[in-house]
Amino acid sequence: MPDAIDDDLYRRTKALLEPGDIALNGAVVRTEYDGQEDVKMMQATIDVGDIIAEHSGYDPKDCFVHSGNDDPDFSSNQHQGLTLEDEEFVWECQQLLREGSFDIVIYYKASADHEAILEDVRELGFDVIGVEGE
Repeated sequence: MPDAIDDDLYRRTKALLEPGDIALNGAVVRTEYDGQEDVKMMQATIDVGDIIAEHSGYDPKDCFVHSGNDDPDFSSNQHQGLTLEDEEFVWECQQLLREGSFDIVIYYKASADHEAILEDVRELGFDVIGVEGE
């Protein structure tokens, strides 16, 4: 990890992937968007979610984003990618404002092509750290 803050965020993300009903992998996507660029941040979240959907075997057009501001059980910067037909889980994320810019902590089914997801996120121009579950 480049610095202690990244190491801490990596460990916290890894804890989210602890064994549960679904085996998960994740990623920390670093952006340069500050707190005033929430529209760009949301578009980045959607773009990363579409990449995850594609590498999970879904057509992104068959998925939607369920946001925290739509549901009292979520925080305002928490979002889920779900399928339109049966609202199956595709991905979930939290947008964290840290040291003046947003990071996206996102996780998804371990059956998705983890390395291809990371490569495509990098092609969007973001720094990304992959986090593999157990």
